[in-house]
This record gives sequence, structure tokens and C-alpha cells, in this order.
Amino acid sequence: MIATLRGTLLDKKPDRALIEVSSIGLEVCINASTYENLPEISNEVKLFISESTAMYGGGTTLYGFQTEIEKEIFELLRTMPSTGAKKSMEYLNKITKSIGDFKRAVIQKDISVITTIFGFKKPTAEKLIANLKDKITSVKAELPEKWISPEYVKVRSEAVAILVALGLSLIHISEPTRPY
Repeated sequence: MIATLRGTLLDKKPDRALIEVSSIGLEVCINASTYENLPEISNEVKLFISESTAMYGGGTTLYGFQTEIEKEIFELLRTMPSTGAKKSMEYLNKITKSIGDFKRAVIQKDISVITTIFGFKKPTAEKLIANLKDKITSVKAELPEKWISPEYVKVRSEAVAILVALGLSLIHISEPTRPY
């Protein structure tokens, strides 16, 4: 099993990177957070890898992550019923806004934070909580010292609603980066 890749970045796109390792070019699926942090082409890159093998005779797909925590969250998401690798990557794109805040919201079963801050719909937020609440405690992400106040959630939700009404996509509205 491949755990990490270190090599030369040959090409990068928002959803995949081509990395040359010992004269072999490996295509790795990546999320938006990893793409934004990749170096320029021809520079060395290291990614944490999760492998996925297709159920019905397909090949193996490599998924790459900037940090071990992102990889760990991805693998937790894949344990959820009806959640494959592609859906897990979609979820991870939202969660990487602040893994620590997401972890706390799941532990506290706070649907409003998961829907307003991370942009999940209510049924998905409920599914995430139900499936991850007992597993997410093992994730090494540190919980933020100061938790998001209800006032902050309300103000941010209103601001997001206004920006969406003005035509801005949720993809362009992000939470300030927090350490995890």
C-alpha cells in the first residue's frame, strides 16, 4: 500500500496532479485545498496517499492530501454508507475550511454550524453527525481554543445569504483560515 509520494510535480489541475517518482508518472486525485498548496510545476512535492480500488475489476486510484489529518478525514468519510471516494473528496473540500471546527461541530451535534459555516445541506449534516460522532474523536485535529459563538454563526449566516442573493457562489465565500 502506498502511504506517501515524494517526487517532481509535472502537471497540476484543480482535481488532479501528475507526479514523477523514480521515472514513473503517477496521477493523483486531489482536493481544492491540496491544489492551492501545491508548488510550481517542476518542483518537489510530497503528498499523503489513500488508495481506492474499484469494486468491479477497475483499477486503483490514488488520492493525495497535503496533511495526514486531511487523509484521515477522507478515510473516515469513506466509511459512511453510500459515500465513495468522489463524494468524500467533495465533503473534504468543505471540511478543510477548519477541520478543528468541523470536528467540534460533529462532537457537539451542531447542525447549524455544519450547514452555515461548512455549507452542507441539513440532511447531509445529520448524516455526517450520525456516522462520524463516535469516530471523529480519533482525528488528531486540535479543537479551536475559542469556539464559534451563536452570535457569530447568526451574523455569518445572514452575510452568506446576502452574498448568495447578490450572485456570489458559496465556493468563493470562505471562512478565515484556522490552524488545525
